[in-house]
Amino acid sequence: MTARGGGVAAGENGPGGPAMVPECHDDVCITCSDTAVAVTVLRLLADDLAIVDTGAGPEEVSIALVTARVGDTILVHAGEAIAVVGG
Repeated sequence: MTARGGGVAAGENGPGGPAMVPECHDDVCITCSDTAVAVTVLRLLADDLAIVDTGAGPEEVSIALVTARVGDTILVHAGEAIAVVGG
């Protein structure tokens, strides 16, 4: 997941090389809040990770518990995808 205090390289695959995921702001990342958030999968990464569009910018989340594809809408809670709700 995104480290507080700095962006992290989100992966090395993709036409543009590594994507930088912005650092967390305020108290929590959008996808680390106390509620599940619907986001769109932008890119699949190694190790069951994905870059998602939160509406406030990209974030890296775990998709280890779901079978998600690029373009799917997933629910994310505490940085972990918990359901695929659209595709």
